[in-house]
Amino acid sequence: MARRIGRSGWLSRDALPPQRKARKVSDPIKKITLQSGKVRYRTVVDAGNDENGKRIQITITRDTKAEVKEERNRILHQRSAGTLILPNKITLGEWLDQWLEYKKRDVEETTIRTYRLALVHVYDRIGHIRLQELSEDHVTECIDDIVANGRRKGGAAGTRLAVSTAEGVLTRLREALKRAVVRKLIAESPAQSVRISLADRKTDKRERPKVKPWSVAEVQRFIVGIERDRLHPALLLSLMGFRPAEVVGLRWEYLDLKLATLEIARTRTMIGNVQVLEKDAKTSAGERILPLPGPVLDALKKFRARQAREKLAAGEGYTESGYVVVDELGMPRNTRHLREHAYRLMRELEMRQVRLYDARHSCLSYLANNGVPDHILAAWAGHTNAGFTKRKYVHVDVEDMRAAATAWGSFHGEHTERS
Repeated sequence: MARRIGRSGWLSRDALPPQRKARKVSDPIKKITLQSGKVRYRTVVDAGNDENGKRIQITITRDTKAEVKEERNRILHQRSAGTLILPNKITLGEWLDQWLEYKKRDVEETTIRTYRLALVHVYDRIGHIRLQELSEDHVTECIDDIVANGRRKGGAAGTRLAVSTAEGVLTRLREALKRAVVRKLIAESPAQSVRISLADRKTDKRERPKVKPWSVAEVQRFIVGIERDRLHPALLLSLMGFRPAEVVGLRWEYLDLKLATLEIARTRTMIGNVQVLEKDAKTSAGERILPLPGPVLDALKKFRARQAREKLAAGEGYTESGYVVVDELGMPRNTRHLREHAYRLMRELEMRQVRLYDARHSCLSYLANNGVPDHILAAWAGHTNAGFTKRKYVHVDVEDMRAAATAWGSFHGEHTERS
């Protein structure tokens, strides 16, 4: 059938095909009536797929249609921006378990054990709270309670815990929650701005004064006092700034007594002060070769000769372990043996007892205060960051400042003369 065309050349209106009826689009927001008679509004939003490719849908129920629409738009916007946090029921304790498993990729077994022991306080207090419901107030109250009542042994249980220990707990918790943010389990970490209170810091400083590392004079006195001790060379290595686990992990094959060098390649760490764990050096920077000072080299030569005599005397009863720090029958010593041996010597010499590890602080402080460059100091300590070495291990003693006092005195004298 021909179409009629008007004078203007256009199809006349009555010649146009009948318009199609507009398709009615169903409203995604549904009105629902509860048994109580209350009216609410609900919709379902497609939130993408999970890690396994399974489709995720979120049901939104609100009192008004506008509220549902606003929440729906928020979810769709965040989904498109890649910032959407999906609801989940995982608790903080469950997430800490997952995080510790994840950390096994990066740290040693002994470190994982230390982390888990530190986080016991968190598990006990707030581990049951859902991760997405955890607030800054929860974390703050937890940390405050840990400081006030966190002690479990070494004194009355339920008494104050050292602030330094609580700091370690908080550091681990921050790290775990930061990882939860990366995995989009939570939008932000509720522990990020939590700090130990100033009042707790002052109380801790007053009631728990820090034990200062030995001064240069004390180190020198100890060296003189242990000169005839059988483990004299091992203790000298500790006073050189080596970690106790590095000292007891040292093997004769890592020593070159002709070139006067020592290689740190293996350590013997204690798990729970009971089990010995032999492993590589703590970090890649910890694997290092250092020159031996003359007195330490001489002591090691004498010790090797002494071990040869002990082996001859023991006969078949001698164990050839290859370790430097061994007993009279060749059995390797561990960090607990070395520590207890050092404490006994300190008591016999009537010296102030400090941790053997603190000798590392004394050594590095002495080197720093006597002009050793920062990068050499860090390499000696087995660190990659010179700033960390100086911040954590270098301490300025009053005697180290005598030169500054002398310099100020000279300035004062000049000023007086000019006046």
